[in-house]
Amino acid sequence: MKTKGDFKMDEMNLTAKAQQIRADIIKMLYTCQSGHPGGSLSCVEMLMALYYRVAKVDPQNPQMEDRDRIVLSKGHACPALYAVLADKGYFPKEDLWNLRQIDSHLQGHPDMRKTPGVDVNTGSLGQGVSIAMGMALAAKHKKADYKVYAIVGDGEVQEGLVWEAAMAAAHYKLDNFVVMLDHNGLQIDGSNESVMSLGDVVDKFRAFGFECYKVDGHDLAAIEYALRAPVSGKPKFICCETHKGHGVSFMSDQAGWHGKAPNKEEYELAMKQLGGIN
Repeated sequence: MKTKGDFKMDEMNLTAKAQQIRADIIKMLYTCQSGHPGGSLSCVEMLMALYYRVAKVDPQNPQMEDRDRIVLSKGHACPALYAVLADKGYFPKEDLWNLRQIDSHLQGHPDMRKTPGVDVNTGSLGQGVSIAMGMALAAKHKKADYKVYAIVGDGEVQEGLVWEAAMAAAHYKLDNFVVMLDHNGLQIDGSNESVMSLGDVVDKFRAFGFECYKVDGHDLAAIEYALRAPVSGKPKFICCETHKGHGVSFMSDQAGWHGKAPNKEEYELAMKQLGGIN
């Protein structure tokens, strides 16, 4: 049985691991000189809470029938997903440095046909969460014991497809379906408020029939608590308040770092801030 001290050690180890994951993201993007650092850095703890603490997955058996399904609907943030999958042992870590290369299985958006651990091809915003809802509905029909988690972004929630999926999830009482929002307040063209205000997104999901939580999206314990909170007869929505580019000072809360790679000077500074992990 784990003691309080064991959980404290887990937390310390995972905090250090989050730094390593972020360093891997920066190295991937610098090496290929392409990709999306801002939204990848912001969702690290969200993915870690799932893969390291809550979700039922097995890197040695990626297609396990009763595994939980994890859908990165904001597919452009796949460097974070790839870094976590490699750390968990789905594929060799050395593969990360071939990101976005023509012959690599790690493309600019997740591809379930090529990458172990990827459950759904994503990239066209809104489609991932809709597919995830369908997977949760299928599980209910099959009386299967697995959950489906969908990670969405701010700009993505402006898509009507998301709200159609939310309406269906509530209608079918999909209490095996969890939507997690990486709510960093920014998107490719600027702030949410200037592009298309989301208003009170928690109230909106609640109005659609979801059980709702709002947490610090960089606090693993808070995310885990919301993920584990019991819910019956309705889907769950977790608004994770995050910072775009979290962990790297000059990228943090900067919309300009949505989709560009660091140069050599920026790479070295970022790696230094992340603990000099190369």
